[in-house]
Amino acid sequence: MRTEPTWRIPFGVFLLMAALAFYALGVAWASQWIGLLPVWAQAMVYLVLGVIWLLPLRRFLIWMQTGNFR
Repeated sequence: MRTEPTWRIPFGVFLLMAALAFYALGVAWASQWIGLLPVWAQAMVYLVLGVIWLLPLRRFLIWMQTGNFR
């Protein structure tokens, strides 16, 4: 187990926050078109968009801790 600090953790937190902000702004920008859909379709779109950002998160967190993409 590593005990010395690494640059990947603070850089990774910064990168994650920046990516999430960019993603949220993109979804907010697309909401003008999503709002034209029926309510049930809006719910499905926002459900998918709310979950899809989690897909790359596991590998990113592994990289932050170990430096490897497994």
